[in-house]
Order: sequence, then structure tokens, then C-alpha cells
Amino acid sequence: MIERSGVVRARPEEPDDAPAVRRVHMAAFPGPAEADLVDVLRKDPVWLPGLSWVAADHRGLVIAHALLTRLDVGGGAALALAPVAVAPEWQRRGVGTFVVQSALEAADAAGERLVVVLGDPRYYGRFGFTPASGHGVTCAREVPDTHFQALPLAAYDGGPCGTAVYPPPFDEV
Repeated sequence: MIERSGVVRARPEEPDDAPAVRRVHMAAFPGPAEADLVDVLRKDPVWLPGLSWVAADHRGLVIAHALLTRLDVGGGAALALAPVAVAPEWQRRGVGTFVVQSALEAADAAGERLVVVLGDPRYYGRFGFTPASGHGVTCAREVPDTHFQALPLAAYDGGPCGTAVYPPPFDEV
């Protein structure tokens, strides 16, 4: 568990957190797609115990979520950061940054090599994400180069390289 100023704590998701995580995604997004995606990913082999992180307030109420799941890059193992959600009343208070950083630190500690994300480079750049093409990684989907980003972790050894293929749940939900 990681604590920030005694107000918010980040920790790996526990099985009992699933309904609260769903509530956060439903509140943060205009529809159920992201919440449904998390629910489907939980049942898929790409789910990695310890790499789904929540942030909770001083009462223990889940207020944010960041998920890292297995992703194939050119036949090698990497991680996808998606989705990330923060309850509306906690947005723009650093909680999203806190829960994402906590998840990335857990991935680094687990010996993972590379994380990719599809998102706003202004937001994800704060964690060190840069265009994935600079690391020899492309996306199987048609996306702007600036928005498909990668973050090498401590165990990064120059790979994996190649085309990143998101697991089927990302296309099914």
C-alpha cells in the first residue's frame, strides 16, 4: 500500500473491490464501455494479479482505478495501461496521477519491461511515456503516433519490438 498525505491510499485491487471499481468507471465515463471492459478483462488470461490498482479515500472508499494487463508486442510480453478512471469529485486533484504511478511502480517491481498506452500525450507524458514508435513499437489499430505511447521500465532491454496487439476483450466491449 502507498499513502499520500494521509488522505488517499493506493493498493492492489482486491476481489471485493470489483463493484466499487465498476462504480468509479461508470461515474468517470459517459457510458459503460470502460466498466464493462474491466469486468471482461478480470476473467481473461491477460489479467495479472497485483497490476490492477485502486486509490481509496480516508474512509476506504475506492475513488480511482488504473489497470495494467498483458499485451503482445511482436510476439513478446508487454503491458497495456487501460482503462484509468477517477471519480468525478476527485478529478484534477492528483489522484489519477497517484494511482497510475502506483500501478507503474508495481509493474516495475514485478520485472515487467514495457508499458504502452493510447491516450493524451500531455497527460501520460508526465509518467515518462513517449511515442511508442521511438521504441520500435507500432499499434495494430489506426491511431496517431503521438497518442500511442510507450514507457520502458527498469528491466527494459530494447524489447519487445513490433506491432502491439491488444487482447480480444479490447475489441469485444
